[in-house]
Amino acid sequence: MYVTHLVAPKKGSTAAECEDAVAVLPEHPHDHMLREPFAAGVCDGATESALAKDWARLLSRAAAEHAMALPDALTRGTAFERFAVSVVARWEPWLADYTLARQAEGRPLKWYEHTKLAEGAYATLLTVRVDPEDSAHNGEAAPSWQWRAAALGDSCLFHLRDDQPIQTFPVSTVEEFGTTPDLFGSRNRDAELLADRTRFTVGTCRPGDRLLLMTDALAAWLMSAPDQANAVEQLLEYAGPDDLDDFNNWLNGLRDSGQLRNDDVAFVRIDFEGR
Repeated sequence: MYVTHLVAPKKGSTAAECEDAVAVLPEHPHDHMLREPFAAGVCDGATESALAKDWARLLSRAAAEHAMALPDALTRGTAFERFAVSVVARWEPWLADYTLARQAEGRPLKWYEHTKLAEGAYATLLTVRVDPEDSAHNGEAAPSWQWRAAALGDSCLFHLRDDQPIQTFPVSTVEEFGTTPDLFGSRNRDAELLADRTRFTVGTCRPGDRLLLMTDALAAWLMSAPDQANAVEQLLEYAGPDDLDDFNNWLNGLRDSGQLRNDDVAFVRIDFEGR
């Protein structure tokens, strides 16, 4: 497997302002061939909440760590509830450190920031874990990979075979995208409710397949493209961090032509090779 990811801010914003986040574990260069299990977390921070980009980064990292540590973490039930409890518990210590850092910089939190922070930060979450496995094929061991995914909100996974989508998750049509997706709140201690609102699925990849993970704006563009084969071909032009500038320029071209909503974009590409 080869795994790469690109994160781009909306047009008119800087990378530091981007509220989308990606974490991939274990951390390797994009041209490193992975033969072991790996996990990825993709988050889209909700702009209307305070510190959304920071929560998205914390949440995506925690999700990838939890999926790596517990293979059954991406299944419905107590495993995911334990994750929800553990990641929400990380927020208050992080916020305390952030508050102290602001004071040390001579920029203490304003009263209105305290009010906003009391409401919590919010983000969508897509988590994927991939495990290599051998399966019998014509009497011989053939490589395959099992993947598991959990999604709260509208960040999406596309499973491609012959560069054609054979599965999309958790959204299957562009009409399902809305303005109020389900969100993971930094102060939501109702782990059972979070698990109930989260969707889970599994799949199997074989050599030549790809998994594409992306936040909602790019996913909606891909689903609504009149020529989906061409849209996939365009997207697959970007295969590594050296392509980030070209990726940004391509996104801005789509935005300028009205094809893509001006929003932050996070994109993870996973290519499965034979052996």
